[in-house]
Amino acid sequence: MAKVTFIGAGSLGFTRGLVRDILTFPAMRDAEIALMDVNPQRLDFAQRAAEKIIAQGNYPATVTATTDRAAALDGADAVLCTILAGGVQVWRHDIEIPKAFGVDTNVGDTRGPSGIFRALRTIPVMVEICRDMERLCPRAILLNYTNPMAMLCRAMQRTSTIQVTGLCHSVQGTAGMLATWIGAPMAEIDYVCAGINHQAWYLHFLWKGQDAYPLIREAITSRPDVYNEEQVRNEMFLALDYYVTESSGHNSEYNPWFRKRPDLIEQYCTHGTGWNPGHYAYILNEYLRREDVWRQETEAWLAKDEPISLARGHEYAASIINAYLGGEPYAFNGNVPNTGLITNLPAGACVEVPVVVNRRGFNCIHVGALPPQLAALNNLSVAVEEMAVDAALTGDARLLYQAICYDPLTSAVLSLAEIKEMVDAMLQQNAAYLPQFTVGARA
Repeated sequence: MAKVTFIGAGSLGFTRGLVRDILTFPAMRDAEIALMDVNPQRLDFAQRAAEKIIAQGNYPATVTATTDRAAALDGADAVLCTILAGGVQVWRHDIEIPKAFGVDTNVGDTRGPSGIFRALRTIPVMVEICRDMERLCPRAILLNYTNPMAMLCRAMQRTSTIQVTGLCHSVQGTAGMLATWIGAPMAEIDYVCAGINHQAWYLHFLWKGQDAYPLIREAITSRPDVYNEEQVRNEMFLALDYYVTESSGHNSEYNPWFRKRPDLIEQYCTHGTGWNPGHYAYILNEYLRREDVWRQETEAWLAKDEPISLARGHEYAASIINAYLGGEPYAFNGNVPNTGLITNLPAGACVEVPVVVNRRGFNCIHVGALPPQLAALNNLSVAVEEMAVDAALTGDARLLYQAICYDPLTSAVLSLAEIKEMVDAMLQQNAAYLPQFTVGARA
């Protein structure tokens, strides 16, 4: 009987969908689903949702729910992590303080000063999870969904023997978008995608074995609806010749080209049809103003008598776990250490490359060198992330400041003295949540 553990099970939509998917595999029909969250109410919702799925599917599976992380991890075969360290009342300052200094971000959970401070709070918790796993379930795989993906995975892969990979929806999501733009069924599309999380590149994008990039370029340049859907990423493609993963909202933050002046934000980051409500203001509103509505909607879903769909969804964590337990090998793009996989990115850095998982674990595919114009942007992001991870693990406030000095957007907007002032303000705001830093640390 397999044991699958959810750390941060209160992320109810994710937990509910993945429990459904896991139970569709014969090897996991009788699994123990171990749910862990620090929020008892959200944990209760997750447990009741899992029990409802098990009952409707008549599965011989069981559910346990606990606020004790060690109990949840003990004997696990696979662990899924979707935590938020510090909560939204802390996270909001990651966005608001930089904005007060002129660094205007959109999502703020992956890179830049906002993503780095999120990493500083989260890395100690993730490392503790790995330490618990080394003691309680050393052969288990850890699938991370928490952002900032690359920095968290790098910290865990650097400090632990646990097999860790990070999963992100942007690779297959963007591939589906590009296929739609050129009228191609996804079943006829093949691609090779590699780089770093949220900044990986489709090195090959083929339709029926033929290069589809000319069709993509034609769609972007001749159809206003296509161009307007992803203005930032389309401009990057027209300049760099390869398409990048993750949304324009995210990617507008990861370079110096689109958010350094209000007129550029107005031109590229405001009116495109692809600017969905996944941005900071929407998320903050959801967390701060809709908690009661969320509870009501959750209770209503749990109380429904109608049958729910038990069909497997498109989330691929369940397929990864099934393959690791001895099922059919499964290919996906994962975040793994760079053991010569991408030859012009630093050794050991967390890269996003094709991976095949089987009973041996994660078997990573060699990619080779990225085109130089892509490696240039990736290397800048990696350099910042490496310094930030070092700072998180050592509590070195000076190195933290130096990491943010090289962030592309921050350095396009602020002077070195202004960056120092901003970092000091963020350290002060986060002092209670950064145990690795000396109280009152300054850059």
